[in-house]
Amino acid sequence: MGGTMDGTKQRRRGDTRQRIQDVALELFAEQGYEKTSLREIAERLEVTKAALYYHFKTKEEIIVSLFEDLTKPIEELIEWGRQQPHSLETKQEIVRRYSEALAGASPLFRFMQENQATVRELSIGETFKTRMLGMRDIIIDPDADLVDQVRCISALFTMHAGMFVLKDLEGDPEEKRKAILEVATDLITQAHKGA
Repeated sequence: MGGTMDGTKQRRRGDTRQRIQDVALELFAEQGYEKTSLREIAERLEVTKAALYYHFKTKEEIIVSLFEDLTKPIEELIEWGRQQPHSLETKQEIVRRYSEALAGASPLFRFMQENQATVRELSIGETFKTRMLGMRDIIIDPDADLVDQVRCISALFTMHAGMFVLKDLEGDPEEKRKAILEVATDLITQAHKGA
């Protein structure tokens, strides 16, 4: 699994489309989505507006494409999870992979948190909700009692909260990710024992 993640990163780094996405996110973070123009994105990239246009016609397209790229691993994880037995090993693996997928998508989540109106307009919010329900379905046993269902949902929330709330805590981001993963795994394990 580790290998493929790095391969994707490498491939994405050299890619113009990817560079546009990264620079756009940087600018959106600095000066806000509304105030950023395609021209400014092109200028910071040192490409012509036409070159940028070849990949994206609007800012909306940039955000939607980013969302699709960065949440693809989550979609793939849901597909994989649906085909696995509801064993503890499966659930722990789901949580582990989800933690990695979220870490990879963290700039996007920051954007979503800071630009909620835009996110609503672009229907990214809806897609994201669908993904969350998909995650919930592969992690909860349908016949688990309510407390254990809540534990499983809390494991997901713990990982989401970790993206935002913990960035103000002291410490190395990777250490924090591991700590969050450990808590999420504990919750899943406890829920499974209940079942």
